[in-house]
Amino acid sequence: MNIFEALKKCFLNYANFSGRAGRSEYWYFCLFNLVVMIILMKVSAALGSKILLNLWLLAMMCPGLAVSWRRLHDIGKSGKYWLINLIPGIGGIIFAVWMLQSGEVGPNQYGPDPTSPESFNQ
Repeated sequence: MNIFEALKKCFLNYANFSGRAGRSEYWYFCLFNLVVMIILMKVSAALGSKILLNLWLLAMMCPGLAVSWRRLHDIGKSGKYWLINLIPGIGGIIFAVWMLQSGEVGPNQYGPDPTSPESFNQ
């Protein structure tokens, strides 16, 4: 899955907390979000106002949470495990390790494998 397919799939499912998201969908979303945030930080510094950056962060809360939730489903965990991020220090590290893991091969209780050829057409 290339970056455009991953972003399209991610934004089409921006509020969908069911199903599975592969590593590429999650990490391409993170990369895209990081690049846009860096650009908006530069623009905000030039304008002297952080309104554009704050609007972007607000707009990306739901899609970011949804893709993280679906990524947890891909590794066989409930989306509720996202709350581990709230543990200071170690929570974010554990979450990052989970996001780096390969997803379960084949269908699991959360849906079909996102890396299977049939899932690319959805």
